[in-house]
Amino acid sequence: MYILPFSSSDVTLETAGGKGANLARLTRAGFAVPGGFIISTDAYRLFVESNRWLQMIASSVENSSAEDANALEKISAQIRAAFSVGVMPAEIESAIRGAYAEFKSIPVAVRSSATAEDLPDLSFAGQQDTYLNVVGEDEVLKAVINCWSSLWTARAIGYRLRNHIPQNEVALAVVVQEMIPSDVSGVLFTANPLTGLRSETVIDATFGLGEALVSGQVEPDHYVVDTITSTIRSKTLGAKALSTRSKSGGGVETSREDASTRQALTDSEIVKLTKLGKSIERTYRFPQDIEWAFADDKLFILQSRAITSLYPVPEETSDPLFVWFSFGAVQGLVGPITPLGQDTIRQVFLGGARLFDSQLDPANVKVFASAGERIWINITGVIRHPVGNRVFREFLGFIEPGTARIITPLAEDPRLGAGTGKLKLSTLQRMAKVLLPVMGRALRNVSNPERARLEFDEAINSYLNSAMIAPAENKFDRLANIVVYIQDRIGRVFQFLLPRFISIFAPALASLNALSHLTAHNDTADHGFSMLILEITRGLPRNVTTEMDLALWDTAKTIKADSESLDSFTGSDAPTLTRRYLEGTLPSTAHNAVAHFLDQYGMRGVGEIDFGQPRWRENPTPVLQTLKSYLQINEASAPDVLFARGAQAANDAIGKLALEARRQTGGWLKEKLVRGAARRVRVLMGARESPKFFAIRVMGIARKALMEVGKEFAEAGMIDRAEDLSFLKLEELAALSRHESRDWKALIAERRLIYEREARRRQVPRVLVSDGRAFYEGVGAATDTGDVITGSPVSPGVVEGIVHVVLNPHETQLAPGEILVCPGTDPAWTPLFMAAGGLITEVGGMMTHGSVVAREYGIPAVVGVHEATTRLKNGQRIRVDGTTGKIAILAQNQN
Repeated sequence: MYILPFSSSDVTLETAGGKGANLARLTRAGFAVPGGFIISTDAYRLFVESNRWLQMIASSVENSSAEDANALEKISAQIRAAFSVGVMPAEIESAIRGAYAEFKSIPVAVRSSATAEDLPDLSFAGQQDTYLNVVGEDEVLKAVINCWSSLWTARAIGYRLRNHIPQNEVALAVVVQEMIPSDVSGVLFTANPLTGLRSETVIDATFGLGEALVSGQVEPDHYVVDTITSTIRSKTLGAKALSTRSKSGGGVETSREDASTRQALTDSEIVKLTKLGKSIERTYRFPQDIEWAFADDKLFILQSRAITSLYPVPEETSDPLFVWFSFGAVQGLVGPITPLGQDTIRQVFLGGARLFDSQLDPANVKVFASAGERIWINITGVIRHPVGNRVFREFLGFIEPGTARIITPLAEDPRLGAGTGKLKLSTLQRMAKVLLPVMGRALRNVSNPERARLEFDEAINSYLNSAMIAPAENKFDRLANIVVYIQDRIGRVFQFLLPRFISIFAPALASLNALSHLTAHNDTADHGFSMLILEITRGLPRNVTTEMDLALWDTAKTIKADSESLDSFTGSDAPTLTRRYLEGTLPSTAHNAVAHFLDQYGMRGVGEIDFGQPRWRENPTPVLQTLKSYLQINEASAPDVLFARGAQAANDAIGKLALEARRQTGGWLKEKLVRGAARRVRVLMGARESPKFFAIRVMGIARKALMEVGKEFAEAGMIDRAEDLSFLKLEELAALSRHESRDWKALIAERRLIYEREARRRQVPRVLVSDGRAFYEGVGAATDTGDVITGSPVSPGVVEGIVHVVLNPHETQLAPGEILVCPGTDPAWTPLFMAAGGLITEVGGMMTHGSVVAREYGIPAVVGVHEATTRLKNGQRIRVDGTTGKIAILAQNQN
């Protein structure tokens, strides 16, 4: 079927492309859409098949680079030239002539409509061609072939490459519509595309056809309307110096206009358009980007598509207002989280709630929300709480200053009612039941921090030793036992750990804070601590992340000392080394050294807080990649040397602080207090990394068992591969274990597509608001100018080096001395720190993982830097000042 009317039930995305499917939907919903028909994708495919040389299209672009603009332009020109000499099959030509005959030769618009266009998550806007005011059958046929060839513009090819859309899977339909001789036209957004605010409609309008506007040739009027009250909030009249209009006999022409003082739309037309926009939005149930036109006082809808730039909001409402902040920003995990990973994190935090006698249903937890396949924490109640509001904002400035700077002005919105909540007696009683024993234990730990740390570590080991999954005879029962383990053992991690950790870490933080009061330093950053005081946290003993990095360095030294092993590593890339390790064909010294490291730390991995992420023991490529980097490090810059140097720097800092205290009134006492506080920091602060390592080890037991049983389900044909089980929710795993019959493969495939789409998202908000606003800004976003970028200083020192932007540490080998620039880090990133000269991250605060380890190694670090991975480029030479938080661009690409 080559011709589809807008009213046809056969109009789908596959047959009519995105534009055609949307126009058909709008028509069926009763909106004023100009009449027309769709030339289906079957016609495009038959044209390509009948002109056989065109079948080579996909192969010519398969290995192209999305970033090589010149090469894409050449490929596009060759493909489009081939289309231009193609012969249209007779049956298609006949069908088009017959459909167009009904228009009685009136002018039409011929528009491209690709199957990968105007989608809910990808717009592809403006990438294919449109031909306006086309008159006559022959001209329509020519325009159709030109539209087909526009599927292969350089821009469209590059866009598909960047978004991993197979070139041979796309096809193009063509929309032929009655041409509307617009008096005024433009675009309307039913939500503010810049802020995300759902209660604002934004309209751009100009005289004539909309082509000059969408192509950026004209400065339009800009109207902002309060959608709820239909009140026009602002009007900015554009120059509208050009207008595009239809020519007699076909085609369009552009002429100069003197319209800077004329309002393109009347106020009543603005309000009418706004109301129509919201009606269309209700049809689609998502904010829309709408093309419209007024002609002879009648309003026509030319197109509607989703506003793909908007970040989804967990729950939309303007009153009362809700606020969520990113769980990933604190964890250094900006990517999406698998469904099972999200459920596992919920289980952990629900266990923590049970500490306070709160029995919550996992399915109805309001504190956690999912949006964009990421976890968001609802902090509205905390902001409204009279005590929580003050405590939370101080705490947030400590762990994620970028988020704190967003929350502070946001809390002034009267709809939030910051600090106006009531402190209930029942709440105090529940908190006291937990916190009083914790405080008592913390006071005891102050007097004997060494014993406290020993008991803390022994308690963790005891829990791990008892964490076992019950055996079973078949895969269904084994899966059921894994579900129980996740709910019980993993679910009780927070409940078990939180009281013990607070009683250890609170004295360390209190001691750090005491040092600020006992010494006179005014060089504090936004986290409130002077750099001299932070120096005492360098080279902390018994930090599990540091111990892991040093263990990997020992592995590298073992390989370096064996010539056969060294030759293998220097002569092979990481994937080859991985294959040889898994096959057991590495030299025995190298194999045994890597195996020993993975026995200790193989349960770790990038994004490890997500249960669904692969672990190093499943794919050791990142470990082997890092070992190759370590083999380039000279002995003077060796990690153990840096660590020892950091410990000495900490002792020197303690000496300076003690000397300053001694010079004050009551100096002998203050010096004693300073040394005592510093001792507690040194003994206890290293526990900062222990909770996550503990949780990852508990998870690692279940992850290993899940992958083993997953292989059995894959062998039985119920899923495709073991990792698929991570794309099921916990309750779905339980259903699978009960032999419930569902199309598990289809469900998993759908979830994978969503996950992969979200993994391509480069920028993720720090804060979401229920009125649709999304806040991305990091430290310095509003103040940075020129070649100086600002962040939060978390590890003192100054270093100059070459930028190396890393989005995926699995694929990167860092050269010694390079400045590591990345979205965020978790412990699995820290082996890269050994080679790095400095660290810059987009998220994080003083106590996030990367900051802690950077201080230990004496690597200057600045975190919370707004859009660091896009503003800084590979090859730039920069200076990183971890004392002031300033990053200076010294020179552009050094390559």
